[in-house]
Amino acid sequence: MTNAQEILQRAEQLRRELPEGFRDALVQSLYAEAQRLTQRAVHTRGDRRYDLDQWIDRLVTGPITGLLIMLLLLTVVIWLTVSGANVFSDALAQVLFGIRDLGRALFQQLGMPWWLTGFVWDGVYLALAWVVSVMFPPMAIFFPLFTFLEDLGYLPRVAFNMDWLFQRVGAHGKQALTMAMGLGCNAAGVVATRIIDSPRERLIAILTNNFMPCNGRFPTLIMLATAFVAAGFGGALAAFIAASAVVAVVLIGVGFTLLMSWLLSRTLLRGEASAFTLELPPYRRPNFLRILYTSFIDRTIFVLLRAMSTAAPAGAVIWLLGNIHVGEGSLALAIARGLDGFGRLFGLDGAILLAYIIALPANEIVVPTLMMIYTNAGAMVEAPEGVEAIRALLIGQQGWTLLTAINLMLFSLLHNPCATTILTIYKETRSAFWAAVSVVITLGTAFLVTFLVATAARLLGLAA
Repeated sequence: MTNAQEILQRAEQLRRELPEGFRDALVQSLYAEAQRLTQRAVHTRGDRRYDLDQWIDRLVTGPITGLLIMLLLLTVVIWLTVSGANVFSDALAQVLFGIRDLGRALFQQLGMPWWLTGFVWDGVYLALAWVVSVMFPPMAIFFPLFTFLEDLGYLPRVAFNMDWLFQRVGAHGKQALTMAMGLGCNAAGVVATRIIDSPRERLIAILTNNFMPCNGRFPTLIMLATAFVAAGFGGALAAFIAASAVVAVVLIGVGFTLLMSWLLSRTLLRGEASAFTLELPPYRRPNFLRILYTSFIDRTIFVLLRAMSTAAPAGAVIWLLGNIHVGEGSLALAIARGLDGFGRLFGLDGAILLAYIIALPANEIVVPTLMMIYTNAGAMVEAPEGVEAIRALLIGQQGWTLLTAINLMLFSLLHNPCATTILTIYKETRSAFWAAVSVVITLGTAFLVTFLVATAARLLGLAA
């Protein structure tokens, strides 16, 4: 037993003395030896020609063409998700809000008190309806597209293309796949980190997944990009500018993911990077039944049910804040005014901060909660229709500037995970400490970045 322990201790000591890149060199030498043996044993006639898979791989894994194809596919997936979800969301919202009207009418006919009617239908049910109508359509489009690329065999190529970046920041190449999943839902992205074998690198992927904007944040980003970034353009050009702005925000999120992965790998999660040997699978014909089952049952429904369980109590709190009056306004308006000075430090305002506090269970209800506070309404309210109406409310009545819009886009990108994601992090790590760390990292980054941007804008005279 003593000899075995000495051997293990000596092996651990030697392991720490290995030069950087030793494992990669070891894997390369194994493949080189396998190739040498193959060349001795296998003989071919004529010139060696690339088959179709190899020709495709020369494009999708090329140093330049691979990245361009990735960006193109990302833009197409986001465009299909956003454009398709808008139509589906409007139709679903009409159905769900119609049920709300019927429920209110039924309660009134039964003689229920106004506060019970409002609490049930304008609070709890309205929050559920808003989350389902905003969250379900994008997931129902994004996850099948994502699963299709996964089943096709393209996503391992994404990990191959991004591996060199993640290797430099001390993370794992498969984190590129979990980041892509985070675009649909951060909770699903956290669950997807199970594909990473190294506990340390998996934890890095979990803690940084929230820097990818999920579909719950897209309504806020799209509204701001349309009303502010693309406001000076018209027609198809305005839509292209707005979509480009959202893609730019996603790329900023990628940058922060890499930066925070680098910091974590050298501080809290310092350690040796694991070897990542990826054999690219052949392209295959997608199985559409498996795609539908995986995307809807394992991902969409699972995440939606967890979000609904946290949205219901949030709806109750929102209704109470909107219907308990303090002076001439609601309690929500009074709290927002109290937070206003603090919010101005970050180029925001008190209503924005309160909306994000209330909407902790689900990012989908940030915009209607913000509209409720601004209009002093008793329930969540939709944003005005049309760019000019939105600008009139935000700029004309609430004093927003371009700095407010930019910092809100940054805050929406960087802020803390929603309650569903926090709960998922806790269940995946089985640690309240790491769940708390995920909140501190993201929220601290959001406040630091917006404070620096706001301070720089004021010093340069660009805040107005």
